[in-house]
Amino acid sequence: MDISFLFKIAGVGIIVTVFYQILKGLGREEQATYVSVAGIIVVIVLLLAEIIDLYESIQTMFGI
Repeated sequence: MDISFLFKIAGVGIIVTVFYQILKGLGREEQATYVSVAGIIVVIVLLLAEIIDLYESIQTMFGI
């Protein structure tokens, strides 16, 4: 895992927080919830890619 990966996750979190606050301030709580759920899904997809890379490196290391 590289430090840029952590910056990607932090960037997604900051963007989602800004959009959430703007939408909530405008009285659009439903869309704000959709934005937060979309942010969670993006982070999960990023983590899934890293977990797959970890699994492949473990397979290579142990010759499975």
